Amino acid sequence: METRDKDAAVADVEQASSRILEIINVKGKATEPGALTMPCSDDDREEEPYYAYHPWSLYEAPFPELEKGMNRLRTGLPKDGWKITKDGMDGSIGNSPQIVAESEKRRVMVDIRLYKEVKSQKTPAMLSVTVQSRCYHLPATPATTEEQPPDMWHP
Repeated sequence: METRDKDAAVADVEQASSRILEIINVKGKATEPGALTMPCSDDDREEEPYYAYHPWSLYEAPFPELEKGMNRLRTGLPKDGWKITKDGMDGSIGNSPQIVAESEKRRVMVDIRLYKEVKSQKTPAMLSVTVQSRCYHLPATPATTEEQPPDMWHP
């Protein structure tokens, strides 16, 4: 498994998200929070190995415009070096359109889903995007003098 600094992995995921938003090219509102890191294991107490991910949504745009954005992704992602590994329905109750793609160059994958508005639940139409890095180990950091054990063999 590759070793990588968390800041670099987070920056890669956020840059990929920005590029995907450019390809979608729909005027709407995007959720604000940035990328996070999570442990690759199910144990949240483990700091590594870890991955970076950036979940966000694009909403406050008409559904037909969001559909056009999804179609732009079908052509724009491969032109931008992504390999689409799934383009179909997600199998959920709403059976939403889904694109899953990988970028070896960026070392990330993306899962994009197009959701219709559900008025009864007051849920707007939206494109839901999750960009995720592969798992990495943290680089080793040398211990500071305060962290090093005392040298008991030399006075």
